[in-house]
Amino acid sequence: MKKCFLLLAGIAGLIASPVLADDRYQSRPPVIVSPDLTAPWINQLGGARVQPVVYPRAPAPVVAQQQPPQPRGLFAPRVVHPLFGGAPVQQVAMGRPGIPAIQGHLDPQFLPQVVDYQTKERPGTIVIDTNNRFLYLVMDGGKARRYGVGVGKPGFEWAGAHTITRKQEWPDWTPPSEMLSREAAKGHYLPAHMEGGEANPLGARAMYLGSTLYRIHGTNAPWTIGNAVSSGCIRLRNEDVTDLYNRVKVGTRVIVM
Repeated sequence: MKKCFLLLAGIAGLIASPVLADDRYQSRPPVIVSPDLTAPWINQLGGARVQPVVYPRAPAPVVAQQQPPQPRGLFAPRVVHPLFGGAPVQQVAMGRPGIPAIQGHLDPQFLPQVVDYQTKERPGTIVIDTNNRFLYLVMDGGKARRYGVGVGKPGFEWAGAHTITRKQEWPDWTPPSEMLSREAAKGHYLPAHMEGGEANPLGARAMYLGSTLYRIHGTNAPWTIGNAVSSGCIRLRNEDVTDLYNRVKVGTRVIVM
């Protein structure tokens, strides 16, 4: 009887082993990775066009290899991350001093919230405080809806007043010739044109300012919010720019300080 019990226990342990457990799947299920930081915007937006980022699961552990130093910045090259089984991932852009720019983390102050805000501007006006990385949508009663933003990097700061002249969902991106030349000189080769979508740097929504090339737009790198990383545009997380987009209309006054 004792031998029979030990034999049955051994068979049960073998069946429960990871090797046989993997045989339950004809192909191993994928690992789903959300690009968002706090609440997955891809689920909030919904719709057939919006799909989660899927990386194929590695068939076996991948040993990390020593990589040479890579340039860091908005247009840093894509590198291989061992945790994603060789799938390419984008490097984190250079951060704002004192605030760690870690992919997957965002300072809570940059999450949307209603705050006290005294201003002479009329309700419905957008005021962008580039020094503190905040965008305010002025409300009645001394209040404003505040969003965290990414702003122009050193040498690309600007200030002024414009109106929103156009709004676009999932905008295309055509980098200006100056940007193409500037980045090519650094060894970063940008596409001449990119269709709208999740990988597009303009993100889910764009609001164009006056006749300039500047926009308030989303991003495919939400961990850069709160930092000075752009070429002058104002960027928000995709779920935040979608919320703002639905609250304003063409003709809205925008003040950049």
